[in-house]
Amino acid sequence: MKKFLLAALLAAAPGAHANALDDFLAFNAQAKSATARFDQQVFDQKGRVVDKSQGSFAFARPGKFRWAYEKPVKQLLVSDGSKLWIHDSDLNQVTVKRLDKAVSSTPAALLAGKDDITKVFTLADAGEKDGLGWVVATPKEKDTGFESVRIGMKGKTLAAMELSDSLGGKTNLVFTDLKPNVSLPAATFTFTPPKGADVMDEAK
Repeated sequence: MKKFLLAALLAAAPGAHANALDDFLAFNAQAKSATARFDQQVFDQKGRVVDKSQGSFAFARPGKFRWAYEKPVKQLLVSDGSKLWIHDSDLNQVTVKRLDKAVSSTPAALLAGKDDITKVFTLADAGEKDGLGWVVATPKEKDTGFESVRIGMKGKTLAAMELSDSLGGKTNLVFTDLKPNVSLPAATFTFTPPKGADVMDEAK
């Protein structure tokens, strides 16, 4: 799941710190579903951009999300709350995984998690930068593949995420056109492998 994640992202006045954390907790509590577009950049350990992509996502709690990379390569990640399908269009290959405890502790849990966010992440204020209020989320589970996530809030709207992985790399996500609490059809979070696809089912 090279790109996924399937969304956490120095110092400012104490009041600004509290607002960023409060705004994120309010968004997390109130937004039971959402859609948005994203622009993603992946950086290596030396800070060089090694990948750029664009796409869209949708989530509905608990545990359902659809994360679609559209450019430059198509890749789709869909979760129905119990299983995760990863479809690489170029290879016509589908991987099926279980949404177990390990997955619930990844950045996807910040958006579509089944658990209370504070049960799986330690949250801390991180001040203001680039016009956004920031919160740092550190996973409580080990071996999640990343060290921390910085969450950028524009008021009470999720605006950005910065994921730092355990190998020193970083993934930056900028969100636009975010619409919370939208009505999403059930088909959004279901997936049927295309005809002829090579399916690797790791969920059995």
